[in-house]
Amino acid sequence: MSNSERQPLLEESQQHVFHISRADIPVYPDSLPGESHGKNLTWSSAYILVISRVIGSGIFATPGSIVRSAGSVGLTLLIWLVGTILSACGLSVSMEFGSMLPRSGGDKVYLEYTYPRPRFLASTLVAFHAVVLGFTASNCIIFAKYTLFALHIQPTDLQYKTLAIGLLTAITIIHGFFLKTGIFIQNALGWVKIFLIGAMTLTGIWVLLLQFFGSAIDTFPGAEHTTLLSWDSLWEGSNWSWSLLSTAMFKVIYSYSGLNNINNVLNEVRDPIKTIKTVPTAAFYTAGALYFLANLSYLLILPLNEIKESGELVGALLFERLFGNTIGSTLFPLVIGVSAAGNVMVVTFALARINQEIARQGFLPWQNLLSSSRPFGTPLGGLIVHYVPSLLVIALPPQEDVYNFILDVEGYPGNIFTLAVTIGLLVLRYKEPNLPRPFKAWLPAVWLRALLCVALVVTPFIPPQGGQGDVHFFYATYAIVGICIILFAILYWYVWTVFLPRRGGYKLEEVTEALDDGTPVIRLVRSYFSR
Repeated sequence: MSNSERQPLLEESQQHVFHISRADIPVYPDSLPGESHGKNLTWSSAYILVISRVIGSGIFATPGSIVRSAGSVGLTLLIWLVGTILSACGLSVSMEFGSMLPRSGGDKVYLEYTYPRPRFLASTLVAFHAVVLGFTASNCIIFAKYTLFALHIQPTDLQYKTLAIGLLTAITIIHGFFLKTGIFIQNALGWVKIFLIGAMTLTGIWVLLLQFFGSAIDTFPGAEHTTLLSWDSLWEGSNWSWSLLSTAMFKVIYSYSGLNNINNVLNEVRDPIKTIKTVPTAAFYTAGALYFLANLSYLLILPLNEIKESGELVGALLFERLFGNTIGSTLFPLVIGVSAAGNVMVVTFALARINQEIARQGFLPWQNLLSSSRPFGTPLGGLIVHYVPSLLVIALPPQEDVYNFILDVEGYPGNIFTLAVTIGLLVLRYKEPNLPRPFKAWLPAVWLRALLCVALVVTPFIPPQGGQGDVHFFYATYAIVGICIILFAILYWYVWTVFLPRRGGYKLEEVTEALDDGTPVIRLVRSYFSR
């Protein structure tokens, strides 16, 4: 398509209209019944939307696994530094796309715009990724582990999974039947996470100040471990296995996931261009500083071996060491569990609406049922679509490996999509250099992001030392599962849009209709060739 043909589409997007006129890209309905799509999000509310999504359970749960993979303090901090830089590179790509196409939808819009052909392929892949891998199981697991730890219960595998599934079920019911109550609860719990990460940050600063001024450092519970930060022991025990390092990198990047959250709701932002250029950057610097100081707190106060063996309970161990058994091992772990529950609520709220949008565009069966907002004015069908894979991924893997396995399975296909978006940006830079770009990513950052995505796709298949990864089954299992999901999506697309139409003598066309409750949907109907 020439630049002159694409220009009307660009002008339409700059006016924040959600329709795409090009025939081979799906046309999106504008709104759901009962939803207000006015310009409701100010700069400050957009910032809270991003930062509360970014700061989840990752910083309370993943450091133990990262330290175990890295083996040393120095390599651990290096992984976090590299992961932070990579997250910044990925964020710059999202910011350029968001300023160029300021419409709600995020990566879905960018992939469909960049890869319009083969027709429906990008849409099908995005739909599969959102439905099959759009689960919130990881934070359900963290909620169960921290809650049972706070109650001083030695749980069985069944108890862990029952509590995690119970949380998932309760949140699905709340969001499905009590819309305003669910929004109020998730907003309140969002601040709990910010308080907790702030407390951990202040702890690290406190230790550094005590050590710097030499004031009562010998009486501090973690004083005997501060020598780990001396240069002589900084790199002792480092594990330079590319396979383990790549899985650790996935977890760091997971901790920054959500920086592009504002891209998903740009239709509702009052000044989308200004917001996309400033809000994600502010949230990134905030999260990066808090994460660095929180990791410093872990490494200063807890013995390295304890961190390695902590699993997902490293945050609980930190507070227990600082504040004793009563407050540290009961109150704070319980608050972390509640914080994880708040993250489940936020993610479930958003993904249910994404699933509903996918159903409205004709990419899910039972379209009328899954697209409708009846009877409670909520995306109940989208919640059910989200609930099923989350339930399965909690219940099926072994409990001791389930959290890390979930993160890896989520991260690997997501990294492939990130690679596709990044390459897409380079393609548009070459094919359409004159498109207005209010924000333009630094080209070396784009290339670095693309090269690292390629490395993260390949390295899981490199055997680690001893042939054992950070889970108790085959080290590349999560990568194989992720690739199989993508291949199955491609197979589904081929059968649905190529093979069956050729056999049946028809092609798929998009027709916009409205359900009984007013919800606009797109029907993918068969248009038969004349014989």
